Amino acid sequence: MTGAEGGGEGPGEIVLVRHGETAWSREGRHTGRTDVPLTPAGEAAAAAVAPLVRGRRFALVLASPLERARRTAELAGLTPHLDADLVEWDYGGYEGRTTAEIRAQLGHPWSVFADGVVPGATPGETVEEVAARASRVLARIETALAAGDVALVAHGHLLRILTAVYLRQEVRFAAQLPLDAGAVSVLGHEREVRAIRSWNLVPAPPVVDTQVG
Repeated sequence: MTGAEGGGEGPGEIVLVRHGETAWSREGRHTGRTDVPLTPAGEAAAAAVAPLVRGRRFALVLASPLERARRTAELAGLTPHLDADLVEWDYGGYEGRTTAEIRAQLGHPWSVFADGVVPGATPGETVEEVAARASRVLARIETALAAGDVALVAHGHLLRILTAVYLRQEVRFAAQLPLDAGAVSVLGHEREVRAIRSWNLVPAPPVVDTQVG
């Protein structure tokens, strides 16, 4: 996954790293601004990212300031600048709740991309507001991409929306881009066209030998 393997000569590539597993992500709970730490499995998955990014010449590394993203970057061997625009979708009144719980309360099918969120302890965001933050990130990294690759360590919905914006697709196209905890994806070009070079690569964590002697 070096720059040469990913796209040849030309602009750098954008390496997306979703943070490792948290207790909430394991349970399917919407985790926006709540600062939930990685589980031990999440830390192992984050460390397994290191071989996938090693050898790239990063002109810039940015990460969400939330602990789960910062710790993932650290374990992956990356030293990021923190960017508040990379925080996860503000889910408002749906923070910490599963899709099944929300649907049971509403009494009808619901998805965050199609139906949005309601205010709660925080105001919540529309998908368009999240896309506006993603657009600012893409504008911010443009100069760095002329010099090399850029890594973004952040959250599932934010990175999916950023990908839709990068591809110049309608923002709800992000609903069709599943992204697992601890996954690595690469955005670049196919000739002159913006493209997904690889998507949702989940490296296997190292096997730990627990035998004694």
